[in-house]
Amino acid sequence: MIIELRPWREGDLAVLERANTPEMTAHLCGPETDEEVRGRHARYLRLNAAGEARMMRIDVDGIPAGAIGYWQTDHEGVPAFETGWSVEPRWQGRGVAREALRQVTRLVAADGRRTLLVAYPGVDNPASNALCRGAGFEHRGSGTLPWRGGELTFNTWVLDVSPLDLAGRVPDVDERFDGSALDTERWWPFYTPQWSSRDASAARWSIGRGGLELSIAADTVPWAPALDGDLRVSHVQTGQFSGPAGSGIGQHRFRTGLSVTEEQPEHRGWLVRHGVIEVRLAAIRHPDVMVAFWPIGFEERPEDCGELCIAEIFGAELDDDGGWVGVGVKPQNDPRLREDFEKVRVHGDLTLMHDYAVEWTPERMRFFIDGAWVKTVVQSIDYPVQLMLDVYEFPRADGTRDTAALPHVLRVERVRSFALG
Repeated sequence: MIIELRPWREGDLAVLERANTPEMTAHLCGPETDEEVRGRHARYLRLNAAGEARMMRIDVDGIPAGAIGYWQTDHEGVPAFETGWSVEPRWQGRGVAREALRQVTRLVAADGRRTLLVAYPGVDNPASNALCRGAGFEHRGSGTLPWRGGELTFNTWVLDVSPLDLAGRVPDVDERFDGSALDTERWWPFYTPQWSSRDASAARWSIGRGGLELSIAADTVPWAPALDGDLRVSHVQTGQFSGPAGSGIGQHRFRTGLSVTEEQPEHRGWLVRHGVIEVRLAAIRHPDVMVAFWPIGFEERPEDCGELCIAEIFGAELDDDGGWVGVGVKPQNDPRLREDFEKVRVHGDLTLMHDYAVEWTPERMRFFIDGAWVKTVVQSIDYPVQLMLDVYEFPRADGTRDTAALPHVLRVERVRSFALG
């Protein structure tokens, strides 16, 4: 199912007419008159032509399915854009409105004229309120106003799509990998070795003028065959916490029934709790490969294990025009979190250096690519995390490897963290 937003055109009056039914306007105090619908259609065209709004038709596989847009307003004295939408009954419950709203948030962020997006769904409209919540909007109260001869009681939802602003801020840590060796006071060059061993999970790394390189070569062995098959990894992390051999205590419990096979020393190299975390790296375009940067809970308490996925890039999802970058929050085994993760389409060559970042407060996480806002997650993670930086080679079903493409090399120019501003 392909969901596209197309500019509002003269021939789109029928979309508004189909939306003007008692069923479709139940949360808006009922239908408008035919004259009011024609006036709305003319207003959409006029606002688009003047650049004061961006009103669009929602198409599903080329079929008109509803309308959405954003237009200029003020919110508590601050210039903002307001958004609203309607989706025809046959398309409801299929993720159409969710994807349309997601596309609108990206358009507003790219627009740049106003960085606040607001929505005012009726308090008795659970679907639209849930849609706002799922898109990262924050609830800021409710109100009542006259509407279509009656009164509409609405919720106020607000989304900040402003770009990342690090001007004048000094990082707590600015890792440029500019020495002759990896700083092992900061980095632990093994991939969760408690579930395997340091020998099997050791990183292949080198440092040159361009920064850190993590590589998977022809002689790289699977890191934990009994647990993870033929998956190969080259990885560094900035913390290590696990229990004695035979216990189930350890970070990144990626499956049930794990037991520590090799006891590890505790390592507190670089732990972060709130602020900005940023990496500059280049992805790898190969169908067997993924690169990722995903801080996880240090996990002194087993429930403190959530993941901030700042960048997860599969080589199979890169093409000549760009690629998909996974961002968001994964609970792993933290029962207080819900998964809120999505893949964002990014234009440009992702095998070149790009910046990926999260701005993390006790209330929310805002994710950025090259400084531009791409996603907000309104959840609380309030414990220290360690940084996890890696390249994976996934096994093929037939057991073969593309040896001609080896080594797979992840290049990382820098990693930085900033305290809350």
